[in-house]
Amino acid sequence: MANFSKSNVPQFSVEVYQNSYLPEAGSEVNAIVTVTSTGGGTSGGTPLAARDRAQGDAPDAAVAIMVDCSGSMDYPPTKMRNARDATAAAIDTVRDGVAFAVIAGTHQAREIYPGNGRLAVAGSSTRTQAKEALRKLSAGGGTAIGTWLRLADRLLASADVSIRHGIVLTDGRNEHESPEDLRAALEACAGRFTCDARGVGTDWEVKEVSGIASALLGSVDIVADPSGLAADFTQMMEAAMGKEVADVSLRLWTPQGAEVAFVKQVAPTVEALTDRRTEAGPRAGDYPTGSWGDESRDYHVCVRVPAAGIGQEMLAARVSLVLPQPDGSPPQTLAQGLVRAVWTDDMAASTSINPQVAHYTGQAELAQVIQQGLDARKSGDRDGATAKLGRAVQLASASGNADTAKLLAKVVDVVDAATGTVRLKAKVAEADEMTLETRSTKTVRVKK
Repeated sequence: MANFSKSNVPQFSVEVYQNSYLPEAGSEVNAIVTVTSTGGGTSGGTPLAARDRAQGDAPDAAVAIMVDCSGSMDYPPTKMRNARDATAAAIDTVRDGVAFAVIAGTHQAREIYPGNGRLAVAGSSTRTQAKEALRKLSAGGGTAIGTWLRLADRLLASADVSIRHGIVLTDGRNEHESPEDLRAALEACAGRFTCDARGVGTDWEVKEVSGIASALLGSVDIVADPSGLAADFTQMMEAAMGKEVADVSLRLWTPQGAEVAFVKQVAPTVEALTDRRTEAGPRAGDYPTGSWGDESRDYHVCVRVPAAGIGQEMLAARVSLVLPQPDGSPPQTLAQGLVRAVWTDDMAASTSINPQVAHYTGQAELAQVIQQGLDARKSGDRDGATAKLGRAVQLASASGNADTAKLLAKVVDVVDAATGTVRLKAKVAEADEMTLETRSTKTVRVKK
């Protein structure tokens, strides 16, 4: 397998958006850090899969697909068939040379292909064999997702590759292991592979499946109608095949006396990173960002600095993208940006909020009030639900988040979006409520 040299690592850039002016005694500095990676996932518009097959490159990746085969996958019987078809479509999307395996998940984990604790190498014959093996999949048994993840981890760890990725599909609640067992499995797998999670139908728990994707730095979504699985799996696998570099961290260095208040990803989804910090030398900490292809993400960084006098200026934080080196030498710095603080008595300068910071503060609040509103609705607190979901409608409308606004309109009747005046709908389809909850953290980029 190829190792990353500087020539085949995507080019990273960092842009910092902030109002660096603070009033006298001001001590909180907010910045939006936009990280962009180019030259990774596509080449001149040619998708990676086509490019690799044309050039015969051996991709530096391994993938494990975990398919729920619990008894509930037989209700209706089309669900299991759709899951088999979707997995076959994903296997067709795996690039030549990528190591892969398929796992059947019930209350235990079973290797369906290739078996014997190994990974297969994708090519026309192994794809055909894997799809043959899928035909034998049948539903029966319980659900213990932690065991699926641990098996995927063992298989992926056997490959000498840079990028390890999992896809997990489930249709039910994780009823055959304790929440502690699942949490322990996630802690054991975090940082070892990334994983996308999909819930099919409406009998699964959104917080549970979202928690899996969040812990393993992957995407989460609902496929309410099982007939949509094949298209979703194809798209998910294409995105996984577009990743070119793994284990990139956002490194934050702060000067003496300054401290990081929080770090969160704010686009394309809201993801809290503050508690995932690992120390990286004096006054520096690393926050994991997972794998990258051709893409751009935004992060909100908030730093508390010691208050200073008018006219003083300081570097509040240095933001770097770093890539660990396989030989244990110091990590490679891919890009860097600076967050500044300047104290001023100019009221207009110190009170103006940077448009990017304002936009993403609103998007983070939007995700939070949707969650709070849905929780209130489930607990029977109609007034609380109306207030929170009304605020969500107002925020979605103001920020131009049309996708979230459409999902909200299936849960509430919107009287006036600008003021957030809404009425709770008397009847809401379970799929609509779960879709809103699952996608509540998706954000829109600020219009530059």
